[in-house]
Amino acid sequence: MNQEAPYATLSPDCILDAVGACGLWTDGRLLALNSYENRVWQVGLEDSQPVIAKFYRPNRWNNAAIVEEHAFTLELAAAELPVVAPLVFADRTLLLHDGFRYALTPRRGGRAPTLDSPDQLQWLGRLIARMHAVGARQPFDHRGTLDRDTMVRQSMQAVLGSSLLPTSLQSHYRAAADRLDAAIAQRQSAIGPLRQLRLHGDCHPGNVLWTDDGPHFVDLDDARMGPAVQDLWMLAGDARTMDAMLEGYRQFRDFNDDELILIPVLRAMRQMHYAGWIAARWHDPAFPTAFPFAAESRWWEQHIADLHELADELA
Repeated sequence: MNQEAPYATLSPDCILDAVGACGLWTDGRLLALNSYENRVWQVGLEDSQPVIAKFYRPNRWNNAAIVEEHAFTLELAAAELPVVAPLVFADRTLLLHDGFRYALTPRRGGRAPTLDSPDQLQWLGRLIARMHAVGARQPFDHRGTLDRDTMVRQSMQAVLGSSLLPTSLQSHYRAAADRLDAAIAQRQSAIGPLRQLRLHGDCHPGNVLWTDDGPHFVDLDDARMGPAVQDLWMLAGDARTMDAMLEGYRQFRDFNDDELILIPVLRAMRQMHYAGWIAARWHDPAFPTAFPFAAESRWWEQHIADLHELADELA
């Protein structure tokens, strides 16, 4: 497989053949869905609802880590949590076709949640608490932890090793990233160790879909170990919305208020990771098209300024 363009051979015929290999009769209809890390398609079926086919990016997760994510999602579904779980074929959820690893899920539509509605926020809080109750049963063995090494140091290495960062800005970027890393470490040290559990990991409004029956969660591709607040802060835009979510959360599970101090840390780590993610994936032809601003010096100048601002906030 071409590592510089890992999806170059993922043709429509390949996608249809992969779904057909599961014993499903496709009708030839394909709809590409918005995804850059993986490639995701809605595939029409004869006399049945479409399925969603996710083709995993090579070398991101190993097989054991993907299977572990699938097992967690199925565990949540068994606990009657509204998650979109992978379909099982011959006792397997992780499938292989023509060199591509993939999984199929049912198609579940919906709309974005209304995050100014106290009722919806409390509803989400209750569901996330129930998700965390399942997540706390046992740890992940293969999916790692939401930590400085993954989110900060590896991201920094990706940026410094990329041709995207102008040479004239490399020392400035390194100084800003080192300063923010130190501020993050200091804040984490002041808080002390917190309980880690299995998380959704990327619980932003785009991964929560609402229907007339209520919300359901999609895309656990970033599931990791981490603190409970990680699955709350991206849905809570301010203190009022966080309070509403925690009101629902506490109906099913205790919450350690010390974790709220972590929100600026998690926000800073996510911002560093975003730049590192783009830099690490720039060889994928989809990325220059989707993120053209990352090839401009002024974007990196602003990113460096943002890192200093985040370090000031943490200090």
